Amino acid sequence: MEYSLEFDEGWDHYFKKLDKSMKGRVWKKILQLKGNIPSRHLKKGLDFYVSEIGQYRLCYKIDGKKMAKTIYFVGTHKEYEKWLGI
Repeated sequence: MEYSLEFDEGWDHYFKKLDKSMKGRVWKKILQLKGNIPSRHLKKGLDFYVSEIGQYRLCYKIDGKKMAKTIYFVGTHKEYEKWLGI
């Protein structure tokens, strides 16, 4: 079972801030998301899932009906908390 990948319109704002090596690591993780890998659901009643890439976090939502994962954010742990408002 393979998911399609979609990107939120604000996604590139965060991705462009990363250095070249981190962009490669993030892109590798994004490609892994196409598969049915285990996902950690965020608490606090939010619909987001998170993947960890070293000190960075990748936030996305899963639409099981469309078989799609939408990427919203990538950044450091502190940026991630600020983005979520926690």
